[in-house]
Amino acid sequence: HFYKRKMGSKFRLALIQLSVGANKSDNLTRAANKISEAVEKGANIVSLPECFNSPYGTQYFKEYSEAVPSGPSSQALKEAAVKNKVYLIGGSIPECDDGKFYNTSTVWCPQGHLVATHRKIHLFDIDIPGKMTFKESDALNPGNSFTTFPTPWCEVGVGICYDIRFAELAQVYAQKGCKLLVYPGAFNMTTGPAHWELLSRARALDNQLYVATPSPARDTEATYVAWGHSSVVSPWGEVISKASEKEEIIFADIDLEFLEGVRKQVPIGFQKRNDLYQVVDKKEADDSKRVNKDYKLDSKKVAETFSVDDLGDKTVFCRCWKSAKFPLCDGAHGKHNKACGDNLGPVIVTKNKQ
Repeated sequence: HFYKRKMGSKFRLALIQLSVGANKSDNLTRAANKISEAVEKGANIVSLPECFNSPYGTQYFKEYSEAVPSGPSSQALKEAAVKNKVYLIGGSIPECDDGKFYNTSTVWCPQGHLVATHRKIHLFDIDIPGKMTFKESDALNPGNSFTTFPTPWCEVGVGICYDIRFAELAQVYAQKGCKLLVYPGAFNMTTGPAHWELLSRARALDNQLYVATPSPARDTEATYVAWGHSSVVSPWGEVISKASEKEEIIFADIDLEFLEGVRKQVPIGFQKRNDLYQVVDKKEADDSKRVNKDYKLDSKKVAETFSVDDLGDKTVFCRCWKSAKFPLCDGAHGKHNKACGDNLGPVIVTKNKQ
């Protein structure tokens, strides 16, 4: 907290509206150069757009996919963050993990540490007759986690493109203390002019925070034509920085004192009727009920192996998952049985005396 106060209440955000081509290596080089340019102009946090290392499209995801964080794109981002001493949101790239594919954003700190990984939660499956049909789920799997990360100025939340359409995600991020939300995206020529700015302003106004939407530059020769117009919106719902459709870097000075002023003037944070409605982090709520939190629910292996030689003459293991000493029994099965009418007892392991 001292570090946050020391850094002040303002910082400069840069969004790189990158021109993306078919050559991954060229895309990475171009991105690295633009990151350096943004930092030279005072940026403290920089974000690239969705699919900054590859063309966007279900036919490209598998070909351009790579491991995170060991792949070349992640390593290029790490090097750029260290070289420029900047917080870097790596837009997104197609990720391959254990035979599955994801649309994934990585976040790097100035020391080169991977501080956050966001897999796109809501996949872009739409059908607008006569205009646009696209089904991201034909190639990708959805992520299942919220993603926020700390900076010396504020907590930042990350979503990817279609995630911005889901107001609940932004509300959860706001509850987690985020004051800036970044949605690397690539809206098209149908949804872009209709909803791109509207959604950014809505999320900012609803939650009284800053919202940034970095897009790729428009390429009319591409199979998927991005709308462009990367933008930053203030907590008052005002667009404070906006790109054209061409490649460029835009900047916005994020003013956290202004944010607090907006929240005091229109104090919806204190006026919500939580007795009537509520948006919650369901995974966090469900996790609070778990007894054994040593394992994540999506862990590939949840088995524990004990050597008999390491056990005492008599070891009592819990089978009701209510023990505070889990996996060892603390006698809680008695209360558990009384509450539910069960008669489950522990497992008792004894060693034969030699």
